[in-house]
Amino acid sequence: MQKTQHYQLIIIGAGPIGLTCGIEAKKAGIDFLIIEKGCLTNSIYNYPVNMTFFSTAERLEIGGIPFISNSPKPTRLEALEYYRRAAANQQLNINLFEEVSGLQKEGEGFIITTNKQNYTAAHIIISTGFYDIPYLLNVPGENLSKVSHYYKEPHLYAFQKVMVVGAQNSAIDAALETWRKGAEVTMIIRGSEVGQRVKYWVRPDILNRIDEGSIKVYYNSAIKEIRETEVDIETENGV
Repeated sequence: MQKTQHYQLIIIGAGPIGLTCGIEAKKAGIDFLIIEKGCLTNSIYNYPVNMTFFSTAERLEIGGIPFISNSPKPTRLEALEYYRRAAANQQLNINLFEEVSGLQKEGEGFIITTNKQNYTAAHIIISTGFYDIPYLLNVPGENLSKVSHYYKEPHLYAFQKVMVVGAQNSAIDAALETWRKGAEVTMIIRGSEVGQRVKYWVRPDILNRIDEGSIKVYYNSAIKEIRETEVDIETENGV
């Protein structure tokens, strides 16, 4: 362990919010450090490879730095490039691949413990987001190796039977992309329809695939149990 370092402000998380806080802290002359357990904008890095944002580039800008995109809706790769450029442009003080393992109040400040060293700070901002917290089904078999709570890219699922749980953007993108790479896709949707908040240019696509029978869907349904070669689905008509 190195000697304890002190900062006026420590920001935990180097996503867009953490970077924005760092930019504003620098403008205010505050001595700060951003600590990130993964790479820069780690959550965006782990988004699906082919993801397109719903927001326009202008709404993703930070620190008054223009976000130039090749289309009205920026891609994941464009966002990674933009935030990398913003961090470099502002010369932000960031420690990457350093995970916070402890945080406690002491007097008027805080003690921060990481896997590399200890810090003290007068103030703390926690901007870790929620992408690292998966939505669990809490059903038997969910821990099987074939079950994934994150989707990266479609090639892995080519020519396989794939079951996608959910009705919003992430689920719809996964269903369409894997189907287009040759997967036999079935969707499990807890409600009675595909989510109304699905990207407006994607929603007609999934509805057409469902209507034509290319993608099978169980509405008002939920997974009850997962086994190596079978899945039990609870529908309106039973399991």
